[in-house]
Amino acid sequence: MAPPSTRLRTGRIQELDYPEDSADLFEAVADEPWAIFLDSGRGLGRYDIIAARPIETLTTWGDRTLIEGPNGISSSTKDPFELLRQTLACHVCEGETGWPFAGGALGYFGYDLARRIERLPDRHGAAGPFPDMAFGIYPWALVVDHAERRAALLARDGLIGASQWRGLIERFTLPRPSKPRPPLRTTEDLAIAPGRDGYGAAFRAIQGYIHDGHCYQINFARRFQAPAEGDPWAGYRQLRVLSPAPYGAFFRSPQGCLLSVSPERFLTLKDDRVTTSPIKGTRPRHADPVRDAALAEELRHSAKDRAENLMIVDLLRNDLGRCCRPGSIRVEDLFRVDSYATVHHLVSDISGHLRAGEDALSLMRHCFPGGSVTGAPKLRAMAIIEELEPARRGPYCGSLAYIGFDGAMDSNILIRTLTHSEGRIGFWAGGGIVADSTEQAEFEETEQKALALRITVN
Repeated sequence: MAPPSTRLRTGRIQELDYPEDSADLFEAVADEPWAIFLDSGRGLGRYDIIAARPIETLTTWGDRTLIEGPNGISSSTKDPFELLRQTLACHVCEGETGWPFAGGALGYFGYDLARRIERLPDRHGAAGPFPDMAFGIYPWALVVDHAERRAALLARDGLIGASQWRGLIERFTLPRPSKPRPPLRTTEDLAIAPGRDGYGAAFRAIQGYIHDGHCYQINFARRFQAPAEGDPWAGYRQLRVLSPAPYGAFFRSPQGCLLSVSPERFLTLKDDRVTTSPIKGTRPRHADPVRDAALAEELRHSAKDRAENLMIVDLLRNDLGRCCRPGSIRVEDLFRVDSYATVHHLVSDISGHLRAGEDALSLMRHCFPGGSVTGAPKLRAMAIIEELEPARRGPYCGSLAYIGFDGAMDSNILIRTLTHSEGRIGFWAGGGIVADSTEQAEFEETEQKALALRITVN
């Protein structure tokens, strides 16, 4: 029996029994419109967040954003970051709940939303079925804290009625039978672009650009896609077991589902403190513990990977400098090795403090997309990506985020992310290419990064 709910100055809170696996709680809303699960990888991170049925939604397609809510549907060509800010401002929240998120915006910024910020070449046209931005405004959230082994349902007063609140408590406390779900499987071989020969041609073109002084690093990716059948939530449950990650997510939008096991944090904002944790540098895991440890040490001391990581650290320091107080930006941790199910990664942490007048959305706009998935310098790298990759990236290499009514934000980089829409699945795998990269090693890195996604759908 759940303890009684408590009314806060800002809303309501209902403590729940701590779940060993938050995915079991998400089953209660997995098929709901705009259902979203921010997944810390079964405790690799601290918090999981669950929400569904937003009261308003914003979807951006090219230069137009559709806003759907209680008053119907409207359309705007205003900057989508500003539109999201204005929508959130209608529901200002005061006071602390003790939890990281108690309602607000949840959704993603797709990679090609950058076209609303900068002038970029357009070789491919539209990116497919997914919008450039998709956010819902959620009046409630279920949050699980794995550090303190607690869980709570939270809601905003004025945005949720008493009967809906009671219904939510019932939904997450009463036992429900599991719904049978067929596994997510491809029905044909994956189409991969570019293949081995095409990858080699692109690699050589990138090396030419680097040696001619156009850029220092290009994050080049390959696309995998195929027809598929089965349930995307079942696919995500399998994927998160194969490759748990601290910034994973499942998101069901009207256009399709995102299944992400991202290991990379993009931007976090709490009060005025910003942190970002770029990944650059990868080695495969090995079944032999001695060889596995040697691969991690090889990565830690690799001059090539450290230089690649440092390029992106410098890029992000520059991006943060556009909205942080002078002198506040610090590199907190340089060249840390983090290990995941299939790969070791080289990670650095950078922090800063926002200037007065800046907020989560201006921070995101100044830094978007993340430098670790573009290269350096950013704009020239993105132009070369547009020239050489086979299609627009869509959600891939964008950022899935929460932005609370209180102004706090956390976000990932949408790598290791599978899309499911209209009976087709797709995903990408890439890596940073620099002057001393070797073609075969970079190609094998894309194969290793795609491994868990391929296993999930085969």
